[in-house]
Amino acid sequence: MRLSGRQISCVRGGREVFSGLDFEAVSGRALAVVGPNGSGKTSLLRLIAGLLVAAGGAIALEGGEAELTLPEQSHYLGHRDALKPALSVTENLSFWRDFLGGTAGDVGQCLKAVGLGHATHLPAAYLSAGQRRRLSIARLLVVRRPVWLLDEPTSALDTAGQHLFEGLMRDHVAGGGILIAATHMPLGIEASELRMGGK
Repeated sequence: MRLSGRQISCVRGGREVFSGLDFEAVSGRALAVVGPNGSGKTSLLRLIAGLLVAAGGAIALEGGEAELTLPEQSHYLGHRDALKPALSVTENLSFWRDFLGGTAGDVGQCLKAVGLGHATHLPAAYLSAGQRRRLSIARLLVVRRPVWLLDEPTSALDTAGQHLFEGLMRDHVAGGGILIAATHMPLGIEASELRMGGK
């Protein structure tokens, strides 16, 4: 698979965030999007995920499922952890599994994989920031999708959580997945870089 963008332009609130941007990400590789605050890292991920509309240019996925759109083949993990506080850890992940559809994994196994096997019945409201992030990461595992779009993916994670996530990212890439991460910190895995400039 190959995910590419050609001459991408992004305008937010009447301000040009970036223009003429080219990028390419391929199966089995990670791409780190780096640059100063306000340079458009998050906007680029949201464009790829279909959450924003580009002002110009084109984004295409070659070699994916022809009948599915790029957003339907992507996981977007943003800054905010999309959780219902009153639902348990298991209920939150089960909701996302059912909502996202596709090939679903075992909820219990996915929670164990992110270190939350002990907290399955705990309401999400009682989770720490790092535990909430782990629960969000479990979404990447419970429904398999080939493209991971990660915005500051290790934010709120302690050292053990960062190492755990590094392993999950390595496994995704080793399995032929595409990973694009906007980050200020090293990903902890081998990645090429796309450097965004400030305005």
